[in-house]
Amino acid sequence: MATRPDYYKTLGVEKKATAEEIKKAYRKLARQYHPDRNPDDKQAEGRFKEISQAYDVLGDPEKRKQYDSGSGPFATGGGPGGGFGGFGNFDFDGSSMGDILSNLFGGAAGGRRPRGKPRGERGADLEAQVSITFDQAIAGAQVPLQVPMHATCATCRGTGAKPGTTPSVCPRCEGRGIETQGQGMFSISQPCSRCHGSGTVIEDPCPTCQGSGAVRTVKRLRVNIPAGVRDGSRIRLAGKGEPGPGGGPPGDLYLITHVSPSPVFTRKGDNLEVEVPLSIPEALRGAEVQVPTLSGTKTLRVRPGTAHGTVQRLRGEGPPKLGGGGQGVRGDIRYRFVIDVPDNLSEEQEQAVEALSRTMGGNPRAGLFENGSEGSATRDPASAKAGES
Repeated sequence: MATRPDYYKTLGVEKKATAEEIKKAYRKLARQYHPDRNPDDKQAEGRFKEISQAYDVLGDPEKRKQYDSGSGPFATGGGPGGGFGGFGNFDFDGSSMGDILSNLFGGAAGGRRPRGKPRGERGADLEAQVSITFDQAIAGAQVPLQVPMHATCATCRGTGAKPGTTPSVCPRCEGRGIETQGQGMFSISQPCSRCHGSGTVIEDPCPTCQGSGAVRTVKRLRVNIPAGVRDGSRIRLAGKGEPGPGGGPPGDLYLITHVSPSPVFTRKGDNLEVEVPLSIPEALRGAEVQVPTLSGTKTLRVRPGTAHGTVQRLRGEGPPKLGGGGQGVRGDIRYRFVIDVPDNLSEEQEQAVEALSRTMGGNPRAGLFENGSEGSATRDPASAKAGES
């Protein structure tokens, strides 16, 4: 039975880790093992693939739920429909059942079974940073991007062999890509030490790519940024990563968005927030004030006696929600009223405030000294000082 990979161990987090902890661990490891920082390092490239695959699952709430419960695509074991002897999830890699039995029991009656053309490997996943404006994040945009990557060598068309020649069948494994060592009634198979599992060897390598079949290049793209992304959003572009060796499928490209701040709107989850200053008379008497929206302006009615920090909400006027259950689903804009208190008063303003004070009267802090605490409020300063000491 195939062993399910431990994605939590791959990212170095606990199973109870929060989404933010998983995201932080992924970014740290992705920077460490990114192919751009480790050119021509196959081990780092493989580790980067493992990290990206782990985050692709654990970074998605639904996939993580299925992974944790062992359901959906992460189900393991045999049972009804599970395949031969519980091998329902075993990847035969293009080999027939005869190949498997031959490997297990030291060869079939017909001797060696030649292996077909090896299946190409999947290309490496890549990660790139893209900077966009606040307006582009809200409305969506198409932006140019340059991504360093390995591309198929144009000289040999990815074969790794010098033009006019072709890779030859590996003499050690006879094209099967694996070596088998017998141990009793069983045998152990492992990738061929000569061709490393490809089934072929290159006797005369391509002078451009030195036999690797790929060259380093910069790919220029125009990528679509969906409406509603925020700073730090991770966008997956399927099939836009590096091409797969041996004609395999390409990897994916992951974009990390960096959104410049707006001078007016502040992002709060799926919503936006705006501070709206009110003058003291507007807060006392009420008013109708113009406020900005994403598409223009609207009028809000301020109730008389509005307190500092009061919030009014325009529902559905905020940014589009990514994965919001359908197109057209948007967040809200919350307007937080703040009383604008001048730093300095003119003589006329001083007189107006004094007149207002006499008119309003009362002590707004009277409620602080209820429930028998009046005595402490009426103590003389000397006794209060003595009590503190």
